[in-house]
Formats: sequence, structure tokens, C-alpha cells
Amino acid sequence: MKSIYKYLILGATLLPLAACEDDFLERQSPTLIKEEQIWNDPKMITSLLANYYDRLPTSLSILTNWQDFASYDEAMWSGNNDDRNNIVAYGTDRWAIWDYGLIRDVNLALENMEKFGTTLTEAQKTQFQAELRFLRAYTYFEHVKRMGGVPIITNQLIYDFSGEVSNLQQPRNKEAEVYDFIATELDAIKDKIGNGISQTRANKNTVLALKSRAMLYAGSIAKYNNLMGAPIATPGGEVGIPAAKATEYFTKSLEASKEIIASNAYSLYKRNPDLGENFFDAITRKASNPEVIFAQEFSITKDKRHGFTYENIARNVREDNLSSSNVTPILNLVEDFEYLDGTPGILKNRTADNSDYIYYDKPQDIFANKDARLYGTVIYPGSTFRGLEVQMQAGVKVWTGSAYNTVESGQLGTNYTDGKLLTGTSGPHRSITEVSNSGFYMRKYIDPAPMASTRGIRSEMWWIRFRYAEVLLNAAEAALELGRMPEALGYVNQVRERAGFAPNSLTTLTMDRIRNERRVELAFEDHRVWDLKRWRIAHEIWNGNSANPNAIPRALYPYRVVRPGHPTHDKYVYDKLTAPRFRAPRNFQLNNYYSAIPQGTLNNNPKIVRNPFQ
Repeated sequence: MKSIYKYLILGATLLPLAACEDDFLERQSPTLIKEEQIWNDPKMITSLLANYYDRLPTSLSILTNWQDFASYDEAMWSGNNDDRNNIVAYGTDRWAIWDYGLIRDVNLALENMEKFGTTLTEAQKTQFQAELRFLRAYTYFEHVKRMGGVPIITNQLIYDFSGEVSNLQQPRNKEAEVYDFIATELDAIKDKIGNGISQTRANKNTVLALKSRAMLYAGSIAKYNNLMGAPIATPGGEVGIPAAKATEYFTKSLEASKEIIASNAYSLYKRNPDLGENFFDAITRKASNPEVIFAQEFSITKDKRHGFTYENIARNVREDNLSSSNVTPILNLVEDFEYLDGTPGILKNRTADNSDYIYYDKPQDIFANKDARLYGTVIYPGSTFRGLEVQMQAGVKVWTGSAYNTVESGQLGTNYTDGKLLTGTSGPHRSITEVSNSGFYMRKYIDPAPMASTRGIRSEMWWIRFRYAEVLLNAAEAALELGRMPEALGYVNQVRERAGFAPNSLTTLTMDRIRNERRVELAFEDHRVWDLKRWRIAHEIWNGNSANPNAIPRALYPYRVVRPGHPTHDKYVYDKLTAPRFRAPRNFQLNNYYSAIPQGTLNNNPKIVRNPFQ
């Protein structure tokens, strides 16, 4: 293939070149730059790197595929066209990736820099090469966690037009070999990469954060895949990692996490005394944020913005009449946030004998004494955003003398016959679209900046790829897997204390506890699917059974009580229900653990082994 770097086309006004006027046809083009110019100009190389950083693959982010937040068990779809509420089964190619375009570009850059970069200093060359190798390792990780083993290619494959292509047809490496390659590459560059504590370009701790995550994934697959009744594997090891390697990978993950911790370069964000607001700030504050290790930046000044806030802001605080409320969190997630006394987070809406409602003075009182991360993640009834009340009320419960009659409206923002609120301007509502059907709204990653929810301005909220809290949870999990209980407790209790739990709130630790901590700490950060996959429990959690509460999104609807003369009058009660507009239970099958390899790839390369169940 021809190098994409043969020429870098720029605007003619940027680099005017002298030309010989008496020989027009021999003039050097004013709009073309040669390889020698590109690979000896640090600014051009930096610009190229910026392009590669933006091309790093991700399955979910606030820029791409954000709609799929509503496809699992963190949220549902409350927008128009409810296909995401009717996923009968996940496609075998749902998470597939075979992006050798970026890998090829990185390989070409490394080779061209070595060949043409004659005037770069050794320090410059070392820096750029380290960043390129990080980007390649990151891309291979995104491949292996979806596809299993893929061909490891670290140099250009050039067709010689002879008609013989077998030398270009590379077989898949083993799944373990890809993880080993990632670890080796990261070890090789971690002390060379520089960039200080940049949050948008890779530095030493970014490299270690990737290793921490990748090795944890590898260790989990080595352990839990082999605990299945019929482990998912191919004879050649393209899929499946030997159980004997689990300890090695968990150890590498823990060591990488501990190196970040020991650096003292990062810490949990603790600058706002309101712990719920503090957790929101930990995700959204860019200035001097000690928690964020690596993020994809967006900036109005660079005209690089996105529409996540526009598409998902709570209904009555939107700034544009056409903005939406599409992805709305579900009760399943909300109830996984524990109470601060350590008891399960099941919301108390009925008496112990189920004979009556529990009555609350204010809508938000049902959420009292909950893990502060709930407030920072989800907008629930009684909450505010941008200093404005998010008005949520599904209707009224009118006492008839012997029972309650539920009254709801077909419109938002309506009053009951007593002149008081019937249905909130932000719902929830059973059938109106672009208003919460679940009883909750997104807070995490919703931009509070003025005009961020308008089409003309949009948002410059960043997308966090790595942050310190994940590193602590990675360390806790790896330590627990290695039998180091006290060490694991130390890490996880740090994360919990920031959320309002007492110091050393946990005195013992199980994998179920670790899994729940990751669920609530990292919600809507593109971890949930991959965690359930690597633990090999996705097919159990989302088993397609309508009787399974984990597979069916649940909703919570608040009502005002109308019972004049009674102590419960104008108090608030809650109904729990199956999320309206939801039609098919989540159904993850064994063939979803490894995505199908694109048919075109199989057609072009007979050496590629198909994935199981494909």
C-alpha cells in the first residue's frame, strides 16, 4: 500500500514556496510537503499524533456510540424510536473491531521517522516513538478484549504486485500473546515517554494505567473462562488463556497500579465539602483535577465539541427546545448504590409487611443516607441541576376512602384539581418520549456550562479514559485475586471514604463487593460490559429471562398524596415498576464473549481462524 504520509496536503497559504517563474512545469508544488519535511518537523509530528489520539477506538463515549449506554443495565432509552428497549439478542458482531488502519499508520510513522527524521534530536525521536507505541498498544488492547487474539503486526506489509499475497496474510496470535505484547511494549516505553503529567497526551502513568487495566482483564479471563463448565477457547489459543497465567497477569496489574499510587502524581478529587457534588466535580472539573490521568479533550476555542449534553439533559432544564432526554438511568443501577451504613441500597417505598406506602416529606428523602456517588451520577426526584429544580412527579395518589386512585396526565407540567402539581415538567412519564420514562436523568458527563445544551454551542466536556479511582479499584481487585486481603481493603476503602462511608468501612472483601464498587464508581464510563465479559458472568446477569430482575430495566415513579385532613396529605410516595416502553429482557449469549470477525477479513485471509460460535 502507498504510504499515507507520502504527501501532507496543507492550505496553500500556510507554506508558500519559492518557485522558478521561467519554468512553470518544474516548479515545486506550494501545497505539498515531502516526507523529509514532515518527519523533521516536531510540530507536524505532534499534529499527526493528535489525529491518532482522536482515532483511538472506544465502544462507548460521549462522542461516539453514546446511545448504547441505554442498551445494557445502567440506563434505558427514553427518546424516540425505542429499538434499544427491544434488543432480543445482542449481535455477534456488536463489539467487533478490526482496525488495522490505525495500526498500519502507527507502524508507518515509526518507520518513516527512523528513515527520514535525520534532524530530530534523539530526545524528540524517543518521545514520539514512545507515544506511537503507546497508541499501538492501546489499539491492540481494544482489539484483544473484543476479538481475542489478533495478528500482531509491527511493520508495514508491502505488496510487490507479483500476484503472491500469502506473505501478507498473517495468522492470528494467541490471545495470551497479544496481552503479553501489550505488557512488553508498555514496559519498554514507560520510562521514555515523558509528557510530565499531561492529561491529554500519554505519560508514564498513562502507560501504567493501561497496563493496570489490560493485565487485570487478562488475569480475569485466564481465571474465570477456565472456571466455566465449557471454557470458550480455540485449539490454537487464539481464544482462551491458560489458567496458569492468571497469577502472572494479576501480579503485573497490581504492580502497575502500585507504581502509579507510589508516584503521588494523582489523588482522589476531594475539594467540595458536598460529597455528591464533589463526585460530579471529580468527573467534570478540568482545572487542576488531580484524579484524571488521561482524557479525550474537547474545547470550544478549538471548535471541538460534542452533543452529549444536548441529547441527554433533563427535560425542564434544557436550553434548546429541540434538545432531548434520551438516555435515562434505571432503578437497577440506583439501587446498587448502598446506604452509608453498609446495608443494601434497595429503596424503601413500602412498609415491611407491604401493607402501605412509606411516606416522605420531600421527594428526595427516599434517597437520604445513600452513597454520595449516586447524586454525582444520577439526577433523581428532588434534585437540582445548574441551580434549577428538576421537577419530577409522575402524578398524584388520591385517597378514595379505602384505597388510592392513581391519577396521571397525558401532558407535562400540569396541575391537579387542587391547584397543586400533578405531573412534573420533567415527568417521569409512561409514554411521552424525550422525557424520562425511568424516573431518573443523567448527571455524570452532563455539562453544567451555560449554552452547553444548545445546538449552536454544544459541550466541551471531556471523556475520561483513565482516572485514579479506577487504578485503586484495579489494585484492590488484583490484590484480592492474589490473596492479599488487607492490601485490597486499603485500596477499596479509600474510594468508599470519598463517597461518604466511614474510614475502613469494609473489614472483609469479596469479589461481589469489588464488582459492585466498580459498578457504582465507574457507571457510564464504559466499564460495565467489559467487566461482566471478563468475569464471564454477562450471560448470567443478562440471561434473556423476563423473570430475572437484572435483565429487565426497572423504573421509580414519585407521586404526591392527595388526602386532605390526613397526616399523609401532600407527602410523597413511590411506585417501582418495570420500565415503561421496555419490551425485551437483556439477552447476552455465549457467542457474545468474542465478537465475530468481519467476513471480508475471513475472505481475504484464509489463515484467520474463526471465533467460537461464529
